Amino acid sequence: MPALREALEESGYDDVRTYVQSGNVVLSSTASAKQASRDIERLIADRFGLEIAVVARTRSELAKVVQGNPLGRVAKDPKRYQVSFLETKPSAKTIRELEAVAAAEEEVVSIGREIYAWHPDGVARSKLWAKLAGKNLGTTATSRNWTTVTKLLELADAD
Repeated sequence: MPALREALEESGYDDVRTYVQSGNVVLSSTASAKQASRDIERLIADRFGLEIAVVARTRSELAKVVQGNPLGRVAKDPKRYQVSFLETKPSAKTIRELEAVAAAEEEVVSIGREIYAWHPDGVARSKLWAKLAGKNLGTTATSRNWTTVTKLLELADAD
């Protein structure tokens, strides 16, 4: 992450901060989130030789994800509560497939380009989590637990 942070700063991004070792970056840019995603994908490929899909949200989009928390009434353990950030809105068929594999105690809600998923028994044996983590959502996606989501917003607000 220090090397990524340095590469981003050298490429002209400001206020670059990282959180844990799983590719969480908060930065300032005049580019749109979509353009920044593409530019950062190229940077990672050029600098590190890795083909990594990047999904980005603006500070205001991330704030809406947190404020719109549809499962806050039941999702009491932030490490078992996941938000999947998708590049494009999932199809109705994809949402039906997710709902079909969710265990009785799990909950899944799709709002725009985010899918919120509550896994009260953890993700280890969750068929819902396996589908969310797979490559068959029909779009590029990345998931973060609620602790990480709220920490990223906190970092975005720390100026």
